[in-house]
Amino acid sequence: MDLSDPQYFINRELSWLEFNQRVLDQANDPEVPLLERLKFLCIVSSNLDEFFEVRVAGLKQVLQAGSEMTGPDGLTAAQQLAAISKRVRRLVADQYICWREAIKPQLAEKGVRFHRYPDVDEAERRHFEEYFEREVFPVLTPLALDPAHPFPQLLNKSLNILVELEASDLGTDLAVVQIPRILPRVLPFRAKDSSGDHDFIFLGNLIQAHVGRLFHGVKVRGAHVFRITRNSNLYVDEEEARNLLRAIEDELRKLNRGNAVRLEVQDCPEGLTNRLCEIFNLEKTDVYRTEWPLNLVRLMPIATEVDRPDLKYKRFTPVPVVGLGEEHDIFFHIRKGDILLHHPYDSFQTVLDFIGQAAEDAQVLAIKQTLYRTSSDSPIIPLLIDASRQGKQVVVVIELKARFDEAANIRWARQLREAGVDVVYGVSGLKTHAKMAMVVRKEYDGIRRYVHLGTGNYHPSTARLYTDLSYFTARPEITEDVANLFNTVTGVSQLPPPHKLLVAPWHLHKQVIGLIENEIVQARAGRPSGIFAKINSLVEEDTIQALYRASRAGVPVRLLVRGICALRPGLPGVSDNIEVRSIVSRFLEHSRLYRFENGGDPLYYMGSADWMERNFHHRVEAVFPIESPGMKVHVQEIIDCYWQDNAKAEALLPDGSYRPVPAGEPRWDAQEEFLAEAARRRKRRPAAEEG
Repeated sequence: MDLSDPQYFINRELSWLEFNQRVLDQANDPEVPLLERLKFLCIVSSNLDEFFEVRVAGLKQVLQAGSEMTGPDGLTAAQQLAAISKRVRRLVADQYICWREAIKPQLAEKGVRFHRYPDVDEAERRHFEEYFEREVFPVLTPLALDPAHPFPQLLNKSLNILVELEASDLGTDLAVVQIPRILPRVLPFRAKDSSGDHDFIFLGNLIQAHVGRLFHGVKVRGAHVFRITRNSNLYVDEEEARNLLRAIEDELRKLNRGNAVRLEVQDCPEGLTNRLCEIFNLEKTDVYRTEWPLNLVRLMPIATEVDRPDLKYKRFTPVPVVGLGEEHDIFFHIRKGDILLHHPYDSFQTVLDFIGQAAEDAQVLAIKQTLYRTSSDSPIIPLLIDASRQGKQVVVVIELKARFDEAANIRWARQLREAGVDVVYGVSGLKTHAKMAMVVRKEYDGIRRYVHLGTGNYHPSTARLYTDLSYFTARPEITEDVANLFNTVTGVSQLPPPHKLLVAPWHLHKQVIGLIENEIVQARAGRPSGIFAKINSLVEEDTIQALYRASRAGVPVRLLVRGICALRPGLPGVSDNIEVRSIVSRFLEHSRLYRFENGGDPLYYMGSADWMERNFHHRVEAVFPIESPGMKVHVQEIIDCYWQDNAKAEALLPDGSYRPVPAGEPRWDAQEEFLAEAARRRKRRPAAEEG
């Protein structure tokens, strides 16, 4: 059987759109608190922005190059773009139905109201007229569209108003007003009939109503909101770039003016829309007509900042794990035994304490750390700077090409270098995606290394929003592997064969395939076999074919794939023994965790890598084993909890669509169970530790 047949693969772009549909399902779920539903609705739009900026832009470039290149599913770039256009239109239509018929009216019932500017009370209109004159009018610039005024280079994802003017002797009947990003997109006010809750209008709506102020002596026939999405792929030839940091900075300056890939319009006549298509070199298939308001992302501040706890998830406090008892030395705890944390249920503060104590500890000689993404107010950067100023050797591997975080990482790189930190940008041609930190400490019995390895970024903010796993150890074989990997990334040495780590791009792909093949051997020998993987994406063709071979050999395969999955489960004679599920819920499922039955002696791994071409072959990734018996039990409990989920889990069908896992008794929501268990652990903590 030819397992490479395109009929056995789901298109990765269409699979991603199905993931975004599952995000929209949360916005439609009446059991989710109302402002959280609004947040999910905003995330759908934000996700689509990135999808067009990167994935659609890439397909358009393939098409423009005249390439017939296809993926494992056999679809050409043109076929993919046509299918994407059809699916996105349905998704956007469903999104606005959710806004118009569910979220907006239900929020209004709860005192959170959105008004069209012309519909507000006369007194409020006068208030906003004054606001427009005082705060908005001075920063607006009308840009005429005629031979003397070339079309302005509108910024990527900026909100704009196309102004239709009465025909005159001015030589043009069109102008553009770009709405400055410095202004708030949603404006609060106290409505006359309000009970003192939350009332809002949209800035774009206000500017539309008063845009005539910008065209003295000229009659405005219409004002239509539109938005352009541009290609945001970053192209840097590392071999040609003498200064990688400066080369990326130069490219970032160009991104806001990349080729247009999508035009969104609201209440714009077809004739004017066609003129915009000509200007931006777009086809009619690139146009997406939306309802009011265009760009739902601008509602995110309402979802996050409106103080209505009754309309949000119940707040929770992550559980402190170590450092609260009589012994505050985190290195003491790691020496006693490996530590495993499950974020956000276990506090990320332990990770910060690991870096913080290393920075202050006089016995620490060196700190080495990777940084792929971190927060704008990251406490980690000042800690590393303090350590360097105290004379410790501090080495930071910063990934300058972390998508959409390039500018922030450039800023951190400069700040660290100015403080004397050794900053490197990884291996040429590869992204450094591994999550690892190493502390070298001089102790009474010699030099000892301590290591933190994880599935998530060193990002305190997302550590409260994403589920991830953290692992601390002082095991010599693992710490030596991490030390060798750092030396390979920062220097010019070849990576020695690791003792324990599975490392990309050198060994990981071959080892994962080998672990799958081992399960086939076990099954054929009549021994216990089975594969479980919790990952964000499953796309890589060789891995999918290996899983098909495992299924055909009778190996039960359970996959928890949050996002893209190109594997088709349930195909007779191909993937009968494979079940794929996805969980989209309060926290973004971000942890990667693998389990192989191995004849009854299970092997557990976790790390930074998904099963994708880029993770196996184009990134530095670190996957590590979990070997202590007690920790294996804990990891198995995590796996079982996820697989029991019948509240948020959806099952992938052979045609690429998803359906909810059949509800059972009792109702089981994995994330709620983890939160409940964290609350129980917090209550069991001794009073002395709480102080």
